[in-house]
Amino acid sequence: MSTQAPDLNTSTTAGSPTRARSFFSEQGFRNLFLAAAVSTTGTHISFLAVPLLAVTVLSATPLQVGVLGVLKTIAFLLVGLPAGAWLDRVRRRGVMVAADLARAVLFGSVAVAWALDLLTIWQLYVVVLAAGVATLFFDIAAQSYLPALVGRDRLADANGKLQSWDAGAQVAGPSAAGYLVQLFSAPFAILIDALTFLWSALFVARIRKREPEPERRVKATLFSEIREGVGFVFGHPLLRPIAMVGAGTNLFIQIAIITMPLMYKRELNLSDGELGLFFTFGGVGVLLGSFTAKRLSDRFGYGRVLWITGLVVMPFGLLVPFIDGGAFKWVATCGWLALTYRIGMNNVLLVSIRQRVTPDRLLSRMNATMRFLMTGVLAVGAAVAGLIGQYAGIRPALWVAAIGLSATWLPLFLSPLRAMRGLPAAAE
Repeated sequence: MSTQAPDLNTSTTAGSPTRARSFFSEQGFRNLFLAAAVSTTGTHISFLAVPLLAVTVLSATPLQVGVLGVLKTIAFLLVGLPAGAWLDRVRRRGVMVAADLARAVLFGSVAVAWALDLLTIWQLYVVVLAAGVATLFFDIAAQSYLPALVGRDRLADANGKLQSWDAGAQVAGPSAAGYLVQLFSAPFAILIDALTFLWSALFVARIRKREPEPERRVKATLFSEIREGVGFVFGHPLLRPIAMVGAGTNLFIQIAIITMPLMYKRELNLSDGELGLFFTFGGVGVLLGSFTAKRLSDRFGYGRVLWITGLVVMPFGLLVPFIDGGAFKWVATCGWLALTYRIGMNNVLLVSIRQRVTPDRLLSRMNATMRFLMTGVLAVGAAVAGLIGQYAGIRPALWVAAIGLSATWLPLFLSPLRAMRGLPAAAE
């Protein structure tokens, strides 16, 4: 399919009359932010608490930890594309509420089973898989709902605020998880996550602003709608490199995330709190990247900021595999911070570009296609991490992750994004 070439020099930031409007004076965005503020913090607690539960309570092997990572994200590969096509046919707020309630029940069951001494690795597999399906529907619906909630002209600012909080949750969540596990237990930390999903469901349900009725397409089959969404992403000169960067980043970051608890606990004999501190530095990096993305892109241009940041960060990422129990623990931690700074910047700028150039009727399918690629590869990354860790060793897995993450900026440099100064013209 043909795609009209985007205007790479269009900027909507300077002199925009909507700039003075406060997001937090608007009930819809305020409720969405409050929902995200708590639930993302809980999610980042479980991000560390679930593998720690598997390793410390259920004595999971590296391969079993890898299987958990695969099951967490495999839903995006199995049902991601049909979910996107279906979500373009319905209003999304109710889907978000149902997904939150499902995740609350699933993670709550882990704490209950542990208290009754009935918890097994197989239950953890089922919970992680089912929660992954709920997360799939929530994430696609949320990213597709945002343009209707705030308007396309303010997407970069809205994403900046949401991503900054998510980054703050990455700072607080893993550190809190490490200490919650150390002081109480991993199931207790997971119970906290379950309660945050109940909070999120309550605030999303109370959003008063409604989306327009979805466009009805006569004689359109689910397969034809999936094909249209996939074709739109891969045929678009800006969305195609964004998909490549996101998929590559998630593949290699997943290898690092799966491997690092094993490195800290099995190889270096470090504490849960020290592991939480390492991931906290990563959260600081994402926070700084999210916070500075809009300011730097407005000053220097979107494209230039994206590829120059990747180039500068590259050598720092190669420090991560040198981690040890001494001074290089901090050297590696600073390298991790640099890598996650670039990820935080990409989260704001690239997501805003995606939402900006996609027509309303294709938003869910575009987001589903992106999620299919970007989150689907997390399952691949988890499997690769488990196999390399099991048969080659934990440190070789870290080298694979570090080299891959250091090179994922190249598709941006080799695409039209390199010359883009501001956000492209909004899709109609």
